[in-house]
Amino acid sequence: MKVTKHAIPDARRKMFVTRTDALFLMVASSAAAVTTTAFTVTGIVDSSAGQVTLTLPVATPRQTVSGLSLGASGHYTALDATIPVLPSGPAALLAWAEALNELGILAVLALVFLLARRLRSQILFTPGSDWLVGTGGVVLALAGTAGQILDSIARSRLAELIGVNGHVPGEPYLFSLDFNAAPLVLGIALLLVAGVFQFGRRLQKDTEGLV
Repeated sequence: MKVTKHAIPDARRKMFVTRTDALFLMVASSAAAVTTTAFTVTGIVDSSAGQVTLTLPVATPRQTVSGLSLGASGHYTALDATIPVLPSGPAALLAWAEALNELGILAVLALVFLLARRLRSQILFTPGSDWLVGTGGVVLALAGTAGQILDSIARSRLAELIGVNGHVPGEPYLFSLDFNAAPLVLGIALLLVAGVFQFGRRLQKDTEGLV
């Protein structure tokens, strides 16, 4: 027995994302991609061409602060340092870190654009949608994590070169990592969304066979 398909009156439909909204998201994501890429390229060129101010880590709590009121004590773990010319090694690491972080941002913006395009065409579960979302999640997780690691290595090396990292000879020390788990968590979430897309595609195919 075939299942009949009953049309739902347009007046009763309430779209969460309209075609106009989807078009706006496509334009906004494209503009954001161009803007963030331009800022990233400009930042890389500026940092490699001349004076730059960076927040550098202080490796140990031996850098204490004196003169605090109420009997308080404290130490600082980072400082802002202005360096006339970056050494080639740390400069390259910082450039790669910026590029990888931008790659993660572009992966998210590309997904927003593609999903908005799918919503505009009112066909969301198309072949390959799950792979697109999953690939975006993998790129975001890997690029975001690798970018942060390279950035931390470069800043720790610079702190060591200018002599402010508080590192004492004989202490085991590699680098100070300031890690933001958001790209990794969002990348994993996108992988789960890719699984939902894959399941939705199967249900759509099964439904099309019944109609």
